[in-house]
Amino acid sequence: VQLQASGGGLVQAGGSLKLSCAASGSIFSISVMAWYRQAPGKERELVASITSLPNTNYADSVKGRFTISRDNAKNTLYLQMSSLKPEDTAVYYCKMGTVVTHPYRYIEAWGQGTLVTVSS
Repeated sequence: VQLQASGGGLVQAGGSLKLSCAASGSIFSISVMAWYRQAPGKERELVASITSLPNTNYADSVKGRFTISRDNAKNTLYLQMSSLKPEDTAVYYCKMGTVVTHPYRYIEAWGQGTLVTVSS
């Protein structure tokens, strides 16, 4: 399974960005999808997650500003980020819990990361 994240960039505080993460490969199903971020000098943290139901979960720091969504037909995950703050600056990573075929097995796959920089 390969995950390709995109949509990062430089934005001013108060602005918006939308991240995407597309999965490809021999995918049978995808359960939980999530976005993580890692700021310079800090540990990677969970930003938001979405199940197949879908149920969503957000870090307190992004509640009300970020919206996670998924398109199961396209095996794609999104993160709409609004009212961005300088402290949102980080590399954003997507992760998916996937069942793949040939042979059938469960894999937690990570994307390569996309940099979001919010200027003050």
